[in-house]
Amino acid sequence: MTDPKQFTDVIYEVRDRASWIIINRPKVYNAFRGQTLEELIQAFHLAANDRQVASIVLTGAGEKAFCTGGDQSAHEGQYDGRGVVGLPIDELQGLIRDVPKPVIARVNGFAIGGGNVLATLCDLTIAADTAQFGQVGPKVGSVDAGWGTAFLARHVGDKKAREIWFINDRYTAEQAREMGLVNKVVPAAQLDAAVKDWTDKLAQRSPTAIALAKRSFNADSDNIRGISNFALHAVKMFYDTAESKEGVSAFNEKREPDFHKFVS
Repeated sequence: MTDPKQFTDVIYEVRDRASWIIINRPKVYNAFRGQTLEELIQAFHLAANDRQVASIVLTGAGEKAFCTGGDQSAHEGQYDGRGVVGLPIDELQGLIRDVPKPVIARVNGFAIGGGNVLATLCDLTIAADTAQFGQVGPKVGSVDAGWGTAFLARHVGDKKAREIWFINDRYTAEQAREMGLVNKVVPAAQLDAAVKDWTDKLAQRSPTAIALAKRSFNADSDNIRGISNFALHAVKMFYDTAESKEGVSAFNEKREPDFHKFVS
């Protein structure tokens, strides 16, 4: 049986009837590496199998970041663990959708890159007014095609999703709420109270009705799972290219990438 006390990158707590899954890498803005994802997967399984747990809260440690995606300093173009791209990101994304309990993204700061995708995948999102959302993939030679693109378009519309991915601007919590990425925005000091209000309400709801409703919502967009799997295999090949490696090198060297030479 998994012992969450042995986790190094994730904190797992049960508060009342809600599981709190906290990415605990604040020094790197809660960016994930392979170990982080493995522990997140184990934590979601714990929450799914705990009959006393009615809902799950996903968040990041500290006040600066929810999650900023993959730790670019942890690889040079490609990760070397399990999963299609060397990271079991597809397994975690599938778990967030498949766990028969509502998952609330508690966005306390930056939700950027892969972190923005995780927040989008969660059933509900409550954000501090200091939170920021956005994508950076094309800036660093990466892309999360599938859930990160097609599912994002389900929330914000096709044109806006393309803007987010192509232009790579950042958006305030209120802007994210207006475009459909966030349910509620509250002052940072009230974030935990707002999350607790919803987890308390969810604890009073029929768990079977909630699970059926979640599966029904997901059925409408489950075709994106196949798109995501195909896209991950394409991205794996892209990570092997000089173009992708240029993005990672530029990020680690704190310089602007030279992508112009790759224009066909």
